[in-house]
Amino acid sequence: MALAHLACLDGVVMPATEARVPATDDGLLRGDGVFEVMRLYGGRPFALADHLARLERSAANLRLPLDVDAIHTDVAALLTAAGTGPEHGLVRIVVTRGGVRLLMTESLPDNPSQIRLGSVTYAPTRLLDGIKSLSYAPNMLATRLARERGFGDALLTTPHGRVLEAPTSTLFWVTGGLLQTTPLDDHVLASITRARVIALTGAAERPIALDALKRADEAFLASTTREVQPVIGIDDAELPVGAVTRDVAARLHEHILAELP
Repeated sequence: MALAHLACLDGVVMPATEARVPATDDGLLRGDGVFEVMRLYGGRPFALADHLARLERSAANLRLPLDVDAIHTDVAALLTAAGTGPEHGLVRIVVTRGGVRLLMTESLPDNPSQIRLGSVTYAPTRLLDGIKSLSYAPNMLATRLARERGFGDALLTTPHGRVLEAPTSTLFWVTGGLLQTTPLDDHVLASITRARVIALTGAAERPIALDALKRADEAFLASTTREVQPVIGIDDAELPVGAVTRDVAARLHEHILAELP
């Protein structure tokens, strides 16, 4: 039996299967809109203010009207109706060019405890820097291309071999005992989980080439849905699950629980 996800469409709470977006909406036709995904812990959203602030920045950069107060109200109404349960592990917020304001609860994805990444060449769209837009087809295609080759997800790299991120998560790696991640100047997403890991650990922002990354001591992905997920292989290179990865995973989870409202 399918899980009963809920939606809040323009202020009205309903089963997610009943929410409708007009066929004429440019959010559907052109991917013209913005979104956020927040994780729920026992029905409580983590980093709600940060997610809404990024949503507001994305909308401003896209020249998209946004009523943040209405979204606050929608979040409260949706979470009150949803309560707790596996069908309410995430909240997705979508705002379209057509003026639709849609929030939905979703189940957490079934992420494995460890993951192998396959490199996929990717050229970031400079015009969309700082915008978490609905135009996510390239990221989704990168994941499919990597999985066709037997990997769990993609590792996005530039045509010149410079490492960026995974399609929906930030990459961290350890070399010589130093935790590092790709700088925002390389046009990667300003991830909220990325910022928390940097604040907790003092991780350095440095560029790295794919060949150098394959020689790293350890690596992991960080995101809203994953928290910390060890990377045990990149293309043909094997990586161990090291002490730094385990320590960051424990510290981040403890921090999240302490920060919950």
